[in-house]
Amino acid sequence: MASIHQEISIDASPEYIWAAVADVGAVHTRLAPGFVVDTQLEPGVRIVTFANGLVARELIVAIDHDRRRLVWAIVGGRLTHHNASLQVFAEDAGRSRVLWIADLLPDELAPNIGAMIVQGLRVMQQTLEHSVAQAILSR
Repeated sequence: MASIHQEISIDASPEYIWAAVADVGAVHTRLAPGFVVDTQLEPGVRIVTFANGLVARELIVAIDHDRRRLVWAIVGGRLTHHNASLQVFAEDAGRSRVLWIADLLPDELAPNIGAMIVQGLRVMQQTLEHSVAQAILSR
């Protein structure tokens, strides 16, 4: 089983980042616009459409507000197994570290999924840092 671990530091508070992550139906507007172009909610599931045309049906496993950790699993599609988590940690000076872990099968899909995770984290970083800067400027 392939296991992908990627993390990124974001210049925003963990509370601010977690509010966007926990809003599971707004990935395309609050967290990763452009990388994700649409998110639809059904009971217990979100359907995520990526800019590259990929559509993933994601079972929301847990939204842990105390640990700022979201867990989901992709069901259906080419993956025979997928579970992932995104967790937000506090760093110094109001910054945060975001850790994305994905376990998946088949292993052959790991390079493509890994590249998408890296791209998704970069878009999250740009989006969240930009929105924090805009909020500060509008005061």
